[in-house]
Amino acid sequence: QKMKRIKKSSELLWVFGIIFVALGVCVCSKADLGVSMIAAPAFILSEALIKVFPFFSVGVTEYLIQGVILIILCIVIRKFNWKFLFAFLVAIIYGYTLDLFLWIFSGVSFDTVWFRYVMLIVGDLITAFGVSCFFHTYMPLQVYELFVSKISSTFSKNINKVKWSFDIALLVISVILALSLFGDVSSFEWSQVTYKSFHSIGIGTIITTLINSPIIRFMSSLIERIFGRQALFPKLEKFLNQ
Repeated sequence: QKMKRIKKSSELLWVFGIIFVALGVCVCSKADLGVSMIAAPAFILSEALIKVFPFFSVGVTEYLIQGVILIILCIVIRKFNWKFLFAFLVAIIYGYTLDLFLWIFSGVSFDTVWFRYVMLIVGDLITAFGVSCFFHTYMPLQVYELFVSKISSTFSKNINKVKWSFDIALLVISVILALSLFGDVSSFEWSQVTYKSFHSIGIGTIITTLINSPIIRFMSSLIERIFGRQALFPKLEKFLNQ
């Protein structure tokens, strides 16, 4: 018998997206094997800046980075739409949600290597569920998704290729930041890379990159079976999509 879906879930899925992406990223960071290339710049810059500027938490650094990406987007496409600010607002909400989870889990550590790999996969599954929730709502997304979407549509480029290029660019930036900001490259034992991250970059970053897309596709099919995409507030949907 076909499962009865939960109707008018679009706004709920948006809330789930913020919560589960933040929770998943937090769990991956606690595994200490390396976070995703999307999350890595915020973790690296926060680690470097918070020693001098205490307010540069991971979440704050995250939404400031997204603000810079939004400015770059407007320059590249030579256009500003005031609705772009909704994406930055989502980034702020996400940033503080991420900080909340990092605070809640601040005393948690995973000691054994095998368990840290398990928690990395758990974190990736949670994150993928959150990202899939975002794909099933009309509500504003974060700046990352807005950047890929607008670059693709403005220059008539394949969105998958734009996403791939964007991810690789963030990976390169993350590696450069990790190698240049701390002055401890020579002291790091690279044999540890399989069981310890180097300023939030590690084997977990590669694993997340490889398994992210198929997990998101699976989660999307699961969400479509459980939730309906109808809006609880149709006037808000019309306003945001006009």
